[in-house]
Amino acid sequence: MRTVRTLATAALAGAALLGLAAPAALADSPSPSTDPGKDTASVVGPTEAGTTFRTAARFLPGQQATAQAATGDYLYWVFPADTGQRPTVDATVTLPDAALRHGPATWRIDVYDGLRRRQPCMYGTQARAAAKETATVRLTCVLRPVRASADTWSNDPLPGSYYVRLTATSLPDEDLGQPFTARLGVSTLDKGGAYATDGSLAAPLVPGATTADQAEADEKAGRPTAVEAAAPEDGWSSGWWSDRWLWTGAGGVLAALAGIGGYVLTRGARRPSRVPPAA
Repeated sequence: MRTVRTLATAALAGAALLGLAAPAALADSPSPSTDPGKDTASVVGPTEAGTTFRTAARFLPGQQATAQAATGDYLYWVFPADTGQRPTVDATVTLPDAALRHGPATWRIDVYDGLRRRQPCMYGTQARAAAKETATVRLTCVLRPVRASADTWSNDPLPGSYYVRLTATSLPDEDLGQPFTARLGVSTLDKGGAYATDGSLAAPLVPGATTADQAEADEKAGRPTAVEAAAPEDGWSSGWWSDRWLWTGAGGVLAALAGIGGYVLTRGARRPSRVPPAA
């Protein structure tokens, strides 16, 4: 019985350790620098936007990017997203005065990955129609969690640069060219090992990424590589580690303890009860 009690205590201790690891794997806890509950307006980002993919204004999650443009323009920004993160893009458009507008307008944001594949939104209001009297329009796009690797035929989001495009898709011709102000922010949630994969990319999908030889040459020359220049604030993750290792290790320990306990409980006494002690 002492052995059984010891095994039961060990199993409970293992379950407690597994319970401590579970919240880290399951909770959608934002990274410290990208907590959506914080006032991101205090973290100033770029004050201009690009007009093409090549001229997209770069900013980091947690920063607030702003731009002033004319209605009908296409505005582009770019931000990094790493393995295990689920980005949420939030854009607010301040429209011209209602007295200057001639009718309703529809505004839209689209998000593209480093291969310029348009990424669908899990949920959120990606496009919204604004009445003539509307002063502001808010658009939101919650992307799927970023995976370390994916099949070549799939459209799964991969680590690298992500482009945001904002424009008015429908409005009266008389309203083209009127000034508006846009404010854009991105927050990320760490989804952990729930979306981990067994492989990883050789390099994140960023514009200007080169071969390993060129990257080594840039490093020797003291020049930052394109991958380093486009990295998040704390750098790119390796992609091989996730909290799935904690689940695997804890599960293996519990399975071993359960096997030993089952053996002890089912093997019976060493000496049959019907045999006299002196035999």
